[in-house]
Amino acid sequence: QVQLVESGGGLVQPGGSLRLSCAASGGIVSINDMGWYRQAPGKQRELVASITTDGSTNYAEPVKGRFTVSRDNAKNTVYLQMNSLKPEDTAVYFCNADLRFYYGGVYRRRNDWGQGTQVTVSS
Repeated sequence: QVQLVESGGGLVQPGGSLRLSCAASGGIVSINDMGWYRQAPGKQRELVASITTDGSTNYAEPVKGRFTVSRDNAKNTVYLQMNSLKPEDTAVYFCNADLRFYYGGVYRRRNDWGQGTQVTVSS
């Protein structure tokens, strides 16, 4: 079964750091763009950062200079290093990936989401 599994969320004080990981599994053949989104209570889900297959990155303005997205193609994993965290970074963080996988004798392509991991920045 194809799935994205996130880890690394938690509670951190302002100014602290966290590293999120998201691993894809289940017959994965290749992964195109990967990214991280977040959704705070009462707000829409928004893009935080994305990374292409060749490593080109894109960041939302509020996180530029503080967050770094990276990927390990051999492990089908995307990471989000978050430094200098602020209370306004508090949200559920979701990874997203454009997956190509083999299932039922057929190569398939699907845009998939992780289950989300809570990040809380508070003193």
